[in-house]
Amino acid sequence: MQIPIYQVDAFAENVFEGNPAAVCPLDRWLPDHHLQAIASENNLAETAFFIPNGEDFDLRWFTPKFEIDLCGHATLASAHVLFEHLNHPDGTLRFHSKSGLLTVKKNEGLLEMDFPSRPPVEIESNETLEYAIGEKPLFVGKSRDILFEVQSQEMVENLKVNMELVSRLDCVGVIVTAPSNEEGIDFVSRFFAPQAGVPEDPVTGSAHSTLIPYWGEKLGKKVMVARQISPRGGKLWTSWNGDRVSISGMARTYLKGEIFVNE
Repeated sequence: MQIPIYQVDAFAENVFEGNPAAVCPLDRWLPDHHLQAIASENNLAETAFFIPNGEDFDLRWFTPKFEIDLCGHATLASAHVLFEHLNHPDGTLRFHSKSGLLTVKKNEGLLEMDFPSRPPVEIESNETLEYAIGEKPLFVGKSRDILFEVQSQEMVENLKVNMELVSRLDCVGVIVTAPSNEEGIDFVSRFFAPQAGVPEDPVTGSAHSTLIPYWGEKLGKKVMVARQISPRGGKLWTSWNGDRVSISGMARTYLKGEIFVNE
């Protein structure tokens, strides 16, 4: 069996930037162990698979280790593939996922995703978490991920994270964030998820489901621009809309090809 595959740099203005995701369009679901094996073989932060569902699509995402409930950059990459390579006729896509209905639409050169808002609930910090990140937090909260706010962008840039300790934490990943010192950028972040097989994720759309309501409330703003300051990095245009958030970015195709799988 031959399966098409695209590798797309999401939240990127050019190739070699942003977050690489693999996208595999399917006409039917393969067994889960095949989907997981493909994602593990790709060894990217996420591999997205989708199948048609009427005029919509069903969408799933796999890290190298397990299926995940929500992924922003691989959703952006999937929309890019449908618009740019598979000639989707409409300007809006509807994806059915483990996190409900997600829409992606073209908007002035960007792809705009409508995602659930997942504000963090404050929790107590602890020595393990602080040793893992290597800093004292101003705030610690949790949704799916742990959000760990530090004082400055420089602290986020210069983190020395203990991945072994992070992998022991009860969460998918840890978001470390601070206000930005860059003109036109409201907040910055980095994201670490060694327990998912992703020591540092270059640009994490799903983390912004938590970052946007957090910074929106703290800054008193509905519309914000964010930057994830991993070595590859990426820029996200965001808005906070109550129980939903909007996350927009660009995407660029890196490669396309075929996977050969024995059924």
